[in-house]
Amino acid sequence: MHMRRTAVLMLTVMLLGMAPALLATQTATPASAQERVERKSILQLLFGRKNTVRQETRRTSRVKRTQRRAEPAAVPAPAQDIEKLENARKILVLGDFIAGGAADGLREAFAEAPGVVVVDRSNGSSGLVRDDYYDWLGEAPAILAEIQPSIIVVQLGSNDRQQLVVDGESEAVRSPKWLIEYERRTREFITRLRAANAPLLWVGLPAFQSAAMTSDIVALNGIFRKQVALAGGEFIDIWDGFVDESGKFIFTGSDINGQQVRLRGSDGINVTRAGRRKIAFYIEKPARRLLGDAASVNVTTLGTQNLPEIFMPPAPGDTPAAIMRTRPVAMTDPDLDGGSALLGEMPATASLVRSPRDQLVIDGMLSDAPEGRADNFAWPRSEP
Repeated sequence: MHMRRTAVLMLTVMLLGMAPALLATQTATPASAQERVERKSILQLLFGRKNTVRQETRRTSRVKRTQRRAEPAAVPAPAQDIEKLENARKILVLGDFIAGGAADGLREAFAEAPGVVVVDRSNGSSGLVRDDYYDWLGEAPAILAEIQPSIIVVQLGSNDRQQLVVDGESEAVRSPKWLIEYERRTREFITRLRAANAPLLWVGLPAFQSAAMTSDIVALNGIFRKQVALAGGEFIDIWDGFVDESGKFIFTGSDINGQQVRLRGSDGINVTRAGRRKIAFYIEKPARRLLGDAASVNVTTLGTQNLPEIFMPPAPGDTPAAIMRTRPVAMTDPDLDGGSALLGEMPATASLVRSPRDQLVIDGMLSDAPEGRADNFAWPRSEP
């Protein structure tokens, strides 16, 4: 009992002696340092500053990673259009929102060509079904008269998966009557475009994420391909550029430089900037062929000599009557080979020398191998 009192007394004396020093230290320490001292955990008190430094290092690296993740990725700036010539050739783009993206890609493709101007007259929500919203058949002649294009680019159909009114009744998508009416509207639209006497480049639609939508788009592309070919235009198929090797829809694929990039939006419908440039890449080659020197970056003036002669195939009803048709030849016609007898009645060809084949088949003898060949086993060997 006496020893316990003595220990308590000694501890009290020690604490009273340390009190002034603790008070002085607290007075001299800044407020921020006091906060750090007050916030020390039991682990920091037990393991000292080494653990504190490690935690501070982790916290700093975590902040840096967060900041680095928050920084936006560097996107290359689009090419700036140079000043265009007054009589620059005009590429007119008509269609829906996919066509509008193709127009953006074509502007980038011909940004440095002073002799080419891309005119975008697309309507994002338009199509050939809802003519009450936007009537392409009625609007096309006025647009062509205003722009007077050198090339017409069309990309339509993405919004046409809707019921179509035929003879006052609504027809389901891809029903027999729906297909007949849609094909008629496509043919009529192409006829009005051909009236401008300019080359027509009709761009097919890409695949979409929805399997049902993709199936309908395949059918529409078939209609476009058929009608454009009959009218003497050129159908540009971009399907393979937006599917994988098995024909399935892809979000990411090769751009025009072969690099893997994002081609489609998260909705599986819209096209990214790289995808728009890729669509324009398919159009660019035939467009440059039709424009000739006008698409050069070094052209300074434009005249009739800058444009190549453009072949415009005749419309289906304009085929000249002078074209001679070749009559089919029957396989049983004896005059086919210039003779009047069948093969078995022809006399055998007489020959004084048997061929190597006849020697082997008829006489059972194998002709001697030429000297120097690996299967010539004659001995002694002749000197070369």
